[in-house]
Amino acid sequence: MTKTIEALLTETRIFNPSDKLVKESNVKIWMNRHGIKTYEELLEKAKNTEWFWDEIAKELEWFKPWNRVLEWIPPHARWFIRGEFNIAHNALDRHINTPRQNKTAYIWEGERGGVRKLTYHDLYQESNKLAAALKNLGIKKGDRVMIYLPMILELPIAMLACAKIGAVHCVVFSGFSPNALRERVNNAEAKIIITADGGYRRGKIIQTKKNTDEALRNTPTVKNVIVVRRTGEQIEMAPERDLWWDEIVKNTSAPSETQTTPLSSEDELFILYTSGTTGKPKGVVHVHGGYAVGIYNTLKWVFDVKEKDVWWCTADIGWVTGHSYAVYAPLMLGTTSIMYEGAPDYPSPDRWWSIIEKHKATILYTAPTSIRMFMKYGEEWTKKHNLSSLRLLGSVGEPINPEAWMWYYKNIGNEQCQIMDTWWQTETGNFMISPLPITPLKPGSAAKPLPGIEADVVDEDGRPVVGKGGYLVIKKPWPAMLRTLYKDLGRYEQQYWSKFLDSYLAGDIARKDEDGYFWFQGRADDVLNIAGHRIGTAEVESALVSHPAVAEAAAIGVPDVIKGEIIKAFIILKKETEPSAELEKELKSWVGKEISPIAKPELIEFVESLPKTRSGKIMRRVLKAKELGESLGDTSTLEE
Repeated sequence: MTKTIEALLTETRIFNPSDKLVKESNVKIWMNRHGIKTYEELLEKAKNTEWFWDEIAKELEWFKPWNRVLEWIPPHARWFIRGEFNIAHNALDRHINTPRQNKTAYIWEGERGGVRKLTYHDLYQESNKLAAALKNLGIKKGDRVMIYLPMILELPIAMLACAKIGAVHCVVFSGFSPNALRERVNNAEAKIIITADGGYRRGKIIQTKKNTDEALRNTPTVKNVIVVRRTGEQIEMAPERDLWWDEIVKNTSAPSETQTTPLSSEDELFILYTSGTTGKPKGVVHVHGGYAVGIYNTLKWVFDVKEKDVWWCTADIGWVTGHSYAVYAPLMLGTTSIMYEGAPDYPSPDRWWSIIEKHKATILYTAPTSIRMFMKYGEEWTKKHNLSSLRLLGSVGEPINPEAWMWYYKNIGNEQCQIMDTWWQTETGNFMISPLPITPLKPGSAAKPLPGIEADVVDEDGRPVVGKGGYLVIKKPWPAMLRTLYKDLGRYEQQYWSKFLDSYLAGDIARKDEDGYFWFQGRADDVLNIAGHRIGTAEVESALVSHPAVAEAAAIGVPDVIKGEIIKAFIILKKETEPSAELEKELKSWVGKEISPIAKPELIEFVESLPKTRSGKIMRRVLKAKELGESLGDTSTLEE
């Protein structure tokens, strides 16, 4: 008889990996090669970060080796000094003329159906053709190319083409508004925009070309717009400025064997704009060398990617998760990836599970909000499909509460798959705190900092704390770290490095337990101050979601004359439950018992949906602004 989630949580909070998983894992093989016997010994040995990252970097192909691993003049780091590198060479070129050239790189499925597959050789040829076309249009090393595409295969092709010739790509999420696109185009001073005639989302056509035209009303640096044919809709094409992708690729006189440009390890690879709490975007800059080393190793180790795996990172490529773990790292590892165009529950709540069954996915990496959404739909939809091909699961985006962890473990992993709960950021480039396949798991915890990463939780004065919430800091530089904020060095130094000497301030509140496991409580600006007590929104939300009637929850602070702040919770109920005054009272009491009477929400509102980005993050600042009657700021990242 299958145990209930409650029974599993009560029985044990430690989930040990199987002996087979440990023995055959990539990290264990690496440890054996270096004479390292235990997980704790690995973490200790990797505190010599220059030695550790030097060893990892040797696994990739360099045009010219580095003569020094790290130059650290706080808060600025340079990695693999004088090394020459190109991430596109490692993602594509080095697989050609090997058996991998005929291996499937991407299995793409459209929202309306239809499957398209590209081998590594196909991807190599297509990116080479576009790279040649970009060069013919005058794009050279360092020029910025804006990519505003739906989730179609031309998106990774465009990124690789830019990287190949040393152009800097700026991918803009296809759900962004024209104003948001214009702001990013002008900040980056982009010369070319690559877009499509449209894309599909929840059965509707997303008008990406129309949005592009509107955005270009005041963008003086843009010379050309390259348009992919996706929907076949009638669109306006400006003479001379607008070019069809298929025509410029077909008509290029350059050979498909476009030369990959050797670059400095510190040459810029991409600028990715991410919104802060205020909604004002900041351009995070990542470079070729260190970024490649970091994402390559973390995917290889954390998700134990093997030659026969079929990997599915469900993130939109418009976010850093898609950059790192849907494009560059899987390709460097030579794995097969699934790419899906549409909404996770369209046209029915089992769309994802049908994709996993159809394409025999072995590893699934997704967001807790997606998991909680599927919890709301119930177990009947997962039971329609055979998910036995899965061997590992992953979580990304925000803290995963223990109940969602257990639902994921039971219903998607069939109590057979370890869950890699990863903490990282756009700024960090790669996973920072996460289990490895050899790590015992605690549901709801992201485990410990990965080898080569030194993190801690500190109080207001920078002193380490255990057992209570504090600021998460990274105490040593790491290869994939952001190098600056584009055109805003002062903001880079102030936002990340000014509070604690020589330590990176992540902006998250976390707790480290007596075993050294990290528990994330939310953003520092999401921590509520209730009558002098600091309470994380994630703690309140986790307590609410643990109630059997609740599918999803979001908590915000509302100003109060007496307490400073009170908690208001927005709750989505499971489909069989109706809102009532009795249930509201019960939920308040439930949180009081789960956390503390201080943490009880004073206000509860039952809602049908919550404002989320397509990456799955709940936009609490939007809820708060709406509650207080303030401007909602930039809402172009929202799913609805």
